[in-house]
Amino acid sequence: MITRYALFEGTVKEGKTEAFRQAVIERILPKWKQFPKATDVRVSFAEARDDGAPEFPMILAINYPDLIAVEEALASPVRTEARAATESVLAEFFVGRIHHHVTLANEFPL
Repeated sequence: MITRYALFEGTVKEGKTEAFRQAVIERILPKWKQFPKATDVRVSFAEARDDGAPEFPMILAINYPDLIAVEEALASPVRTEARAATESVLAEFFVGRIHHHVTLANEFPL
């Protein structure tokens, strides 16, 4: 399984955390769920971090069966729609940057 992460590094504007989270779920998540061949989407909102650790108010993880599927998703029209929705929410609530990482995911059930 391939996981593409989007790390939202920065800060949510003062007093806007709950509104940011709600906007992500209502305005962006529906687009992320439409990426072709995505098998699942995980949106993680930060609750705590180690002292001195960089701030990541949100981490997005979208799983795909393989790298070809990731490439198809990134080339799809849905990506343009998702990017526009994301930019709109970020302009309203977030100060920082986003960087993406594509990983080969391994899961080991207990």
